[in-house]
Amino acid sequence: MAGIITLQRSLIKKFLPVINRRLVSTSKKNNDTVTAEVTSTGPAEAKSAIERNWMSYGYDFNSKEADRNAMHSIMFASITLCIAVFGFYLAYMPDYNLRDWSQREAFLELRRREALGLPLIDPNFINPDQIQLPSDDELGETEIII
Repeated sequence: MAGIITLQRSLIKKFLPVINRRLVSTSKKNNDTVTAEVTSTGPAEAKSAIERNWMSYGYDFNSKEADRNAMHSIMFASITLCIAVFGFYLAYMPDYNLRDWSQREAFLELRRREALGLPLIDPNFINPDQIQLPSDDELGETEIII
């Protein structure tokens, strides 16, 4: 067994520059490998290859510069102006539900009741003589939960 392993290692060392270095393949398509030759004669040809492989953002299909300018302008307007300005508007908009006013009034009422020595919450907020409760006959079998 050790001789076979040594033989395999020696064959791999001998043919390693020749064979593909990907020794383990997980694909069922072993022969579907694509190779491409890259030859460049200068920067003008490289620039034309970039222009040829340019993908538009969808704003202008003919001019790369106009497409990029439109994309940057629309992203600036949508993110900066819409999100940031709308966020400032929400943060500083008026208190239309009067939550701040009602909370200030509640604190003032608590301070007034503490200064007068009254309980903070009056158990008889409404005069009990003004409350009309139903009689036992009107309630019948209704369950009363306190």
